[in-house]
Parts: sequence; structure tokens; C-alpha cells
Amino acid sequence: MVAHSHAADGPFTTRQLLRLDHALRVANDETGLTFSVYLGEFETPAREFAEKLHKQVENSDRAVLIAVSPNQRKLEIVTGNEARKRISDRDAKLAGLSMAAAFAGGDLAGGIVAGLDQLATHAGRS
Repeated sequence: MVAHSHAADGPFTTRQLLRLDHALRVANDETGLTFSVYLGEFETPAREFAEKLHKQVENSDRAVLIAVSPNQRKLEIVTGNEARKRISDRDAKLAGLSMAAAFAGGDLAGGIVAGLDQLATHAGRS
């Protein structure tokens, strides 16, 4: 699930949305986990808000949520219990750092795609 407002007034071009959709599909198919992306404002505290969103994902034990709030400069990666066995906190932090570097360079979509790819690679095949 890529949460966004309407593509026309959202932060992504149609091409970027297609790249994100493809990256999500590949990550889900290759790992057997459920990856999702939330893009928007966070309530505070940010971590609790991201964890609340994660619990709403179907089969949240096997889910990985990347939550990004560009305006607030926040990024949270939440892994369910099963997903955490395959993606360590260290792996998630490394993916977060490379995503943050891309975001700082102005590449929001590219950063998310790179993060999905890194997390899926760490999770390995199902």
C-alpha cells in the first residue's frame, strides 16, 4: 500500500509511483513479507504513531512499514515479530540511513525504492 493523496497533487510523478509500486511488489513477492509505505504527517510521538499504523496492516506480524514524513523530516521503519527475525534493527537502521541520504539529496521516491530493496535483500527469499 502506498498511501498518498491524489497523484496529481502528491509528491510523486506517475513514473515515480509506478517505480514505488513495482519495488513494493518485488519486495513482497521475493520475501513473502508484506511491505507498505506511509507518506504523510506523523502524530507525536512519531514512533508510537508508526507502530499504530503498522498494526493496521493485514498480517502485521509479517509486515514491514516504512513511514516517512518529509515535512517533519521523520522516518520510521516498523517490523512485525516474524519480519524482525529476518530484518534486524541494525539492517533497518542501515536502510534508514541510506534513505535519509537520498531524501536529503531531494530524491524522495528513489530513497524509498532503495530502502525497500535493501530491506528485502536483508530479509532474503521466503
